[in-house]
Amino acid sequence: MSINVEIITIGDEILIGQIVDTNSAWMAQQLNLYGFSVIQISSVSDNKELIKEALNEAEARASIILITGGLGPTKDDLTKSTLCEYFDSALMFNEEVYQDVELLFKDRGLEVTPLNRMQAEVPDKCKVIRNKVGTAPGMWFEKQGKIYISMPGVPYEMKTMMQNEILPQLKKQFVSEHILHHTLLTQGIGESILAEEISEWENALPENFKLAYLPSVRSVRLRLTATGFDYDKLKSTFDKQINTLREQVYKYCYGENGDSLEKVVGDMLKSNHKTISTAESCTGGHLAAKITKVPGSSAYYKGSVIAYANETKQNLLEINPDDLEQFGAVSRQVVEGMAKGVMKKLQTDYAIATSGIAGPDGGTANKPVGMVWIAIAEEGRVFSKYFLLGNDRGRVIEAASLTALNLFRRFMLNEI
Repeated sequence: MSINVEIITIGDEILIGQIVDTNSAWMAQQLNLYGFSVIQISSVSDNKELIKEALNEAEARASIILITGGLGPTKDDLTKSTLCEYFDSALMFNEEVYQDVELLFKDRGLEVTPLNRMQAEVPDKCKVIRNKVGTAPGMWFEKQGKIYISMPGVPYEMKTMMQNEILPQLKKQFVSEHILHHTLLTQGIGESILAEEISEWENALPENFKLAYLPSVRSVRLRLTATGFDYDKLKSTFDKQINTLREQVYKYCYGENGDSLEKVVGDMLKSNHKTISTAESCTGGHLAAKITKVPGSSAYYKGSVIAYANETKQNLLEINPDDLEQFGAVSRQVVEGMAKGVMKKLQTDYAIATSGIAGPDGGTANKPVGMVWIAIAEEGRVFSKYFLLGNDRGRVIEAASLTALNLFRRFMLNEI
């Protein structure tokens, strides 16, 4: 079995939405790499009784309890005094911690205040984790085979402690299972349909394997996880299962793990020494923003014409006014003309164009809100298709941009 870990973040600022808890996500990622399983993450206000209650509940579930926050020098920071009560401990002055605080203030040209001097007072039943980049030390408690570690809530301070002290020590102290993860990224198929297509493979997975479906706008991530003590055997089986899954979803899979569609498309263009431009109506530059988010995209991306109004489509992209009159801006004829027009104007090898109704109004019975036409063009070839992408404006714009990128990827691979 893997070793169970629970993370508790302390602070009213998290619960009122003043700050976002990024500490827990980072810790969970790192713990996983070391073979530890995070089974629960919770946030607690600066209240002694609630903190104690959270600790009681956590120790019933986990072998290791990691705590961040509430270690500052002010009256609203209650974690240290609460831990003293919880472990029947008394505060004592630690000279080494004080030297760390003093040095930090000296480097900043400041004098240590009485409040900051109190940072050197630590529970006498804890092992001190020195903080070289902040004033609040970490505290390591052990009780009835369980480990409790309290760290500052400042992300940089917490990460330094975790990387330099806590994770290496936990790895020494516990023999944990290996945990393997691999994620395949799909676009253009819904979660439920995808699940049906791979159900036979999923049902035959070994007991120590688990598949997670992680849907987002027009995309589904498939994360396969496996645990085991024999690394070589686990890795061999894991690779075979990933290869099988890859074969089953190849029609929809655009990348793996940390890939993004814009990066995948950019790499394809760069390796083929090709250029691209975009003509956007309903996406309003969102597609261009995605493409240019990739460092080095200037090597293959020449620019965009955001042709929101019909006169812009006519004047800049040379769309035939008769097509706009007869078929409307949201049509095969117009979107294909936009793609060919921007490709000609910016002299690129490829072009992508979008035209649709993002909403919330503007839809009709024949052209409802969420209808988007997308066209891909190269010299002598144009492909276009319409999609119904829902009725939420933000989601329609995001979904259209992602769908356009994936359509272009498949166009380059001659799959469409």
